[in-house]
Amino acid sequence: MAGMTVLIVGSGGREHALAIGLNESESVGEVHTCPGNAGTALVGTNHEVNVSDVSGIGDLASQIGADLVVIGPEAPLVAGLSDHLRGIGIPSFGPHSQGAELEGSKLHAKRVMQNLGIPTGGVLIIDSDSDIKDSLATFEPPWVIKRDVLAGGKGVVVTSDNTEAAQFISESIRTDDFVLLEEFLSGEEASMLVLMDESGYVCLPASQDHKRVGDGDTGPNTGGMGAYAPAPVVTPAVRQRAIDEIVEPMHHYLRNQQTPYRGVLYVGLMIDENGAPSVVEYNVRFGDPETQVTIPLIESDLGVLLLATAEGNLSSISVEFSSKSAATVVLASEGYPASSKVGREIKGADSSIEEGDILGLVHHAGTRISDDGRLISSGGRVLATTAIAPDLRTAVEASYAVMEEIELPGSHYRSDIGHRAL
Repeated sequence: MAGMTVLIVGSGGREHALAIGLNESESVGEVHTCPGNAGTALVGTNHEVNVSDVSGIGDLASQIGADLVVIGPEAPLVAGLSDHLRGIGIPSFGPHSQGAELEGSKLHAKRVMQNLGIPTGGVLIIDSDSDIKDSLATFEPPWVIKRDVLAGGKGVVVTSDNTEAAQFISESIRTDDFVLLEEFLSGEEASMLVLMDESGYVCLPASQDHKRVGDGDTGPNTGGMGAYAPAPVVTPAVRQRAIDEIVEPMHHYLRNQQTPYRGVLYVGLMIDENGAPSVVEYNVRFGDPETQVTIPLIESDLGVLLLATAEGNLSSISVEFSSKSAATVVLASEGYPASSKVGREIKGADSSIEEGDILGLVHHAGTRISDDGRLISSGGRVLATTAIAPDLRTAVEASYAVMEEIELPGSHYRSDIGHRAL
């Protein structure tokens, strides 16, 4: 029997990790990606269709006879890509537009959490400059200020500087009409990716991302500079509390909507000193770079798993996970995150390690093949080196060993990925 034809939507490291995982699945015959990158082209077929082109993606899925579409980024989900695909009879892994509002609107997500009694920080809505002073006096610094728009993880400012806070609030009011001021949650962050449909849910191994650009968690926020899984901070006790207090009530709420949620719910956790988890935010898709360390730890057939979720049959699937650890280190272009120098040649991206229980590979993100056949950079986060090993320390070391083989002028990466757990 021929395997499934799967179309992946997106062009980052997350999509390359999904493409590799699906390509290795016995249930999958062909992997297609739109628009993809130089890495996805190595494991399947790329198509020049933009992620924002909802009807174009639908047409492509029909043309290639896709049995399943897996949507990577949040913007097409908010724009209703899953709604469109299901409307033309193609199973889609990713929530419908209403479900995607959990990421599309931080205010909506807060209101849902408050209504369900899910632990999260307090929030104020500020829509006038005259309210800024009193609002800032409500919460102790540092202040967390969030624009209520999709901003690729960058529409957030965390600061103890009153002038900086007031300025960002004022600018956001001018561009967006209002802004959210949230209570700062202290503790240690972790990410829990939960596959979810109306029939049930599956919690994937918890991971920890490194948002800041520099070593020691310094500098501005980025899309993510590295990750590892499983994260030791999510102990069995913390995990159970997160399931009982956060995942269960969210699943009950989402499964009872007019159109049930089908896809992955990314739960951004803050775990305090007592092991109590709260929600920082929800995303409605796989995290990047969390996907790069999570997918390799799924031992079950990924194609079967994602299709079952897309069709509302997740509870019928048993899922096995590896006991190994995974670590990924992101290589960013010169100037990232403020700007990105692109078009530079990358050497050594075919580096890998395969020694006993240790596997190291490269996940492509902002890469493409130039007209003259060279591998060049095309984005801020260019690639990531990922390793899977029996323990976290070995995985981190192997990931850096692969990174040392790669050359990209002006690029930079963090040297302390996994520091909280090592």
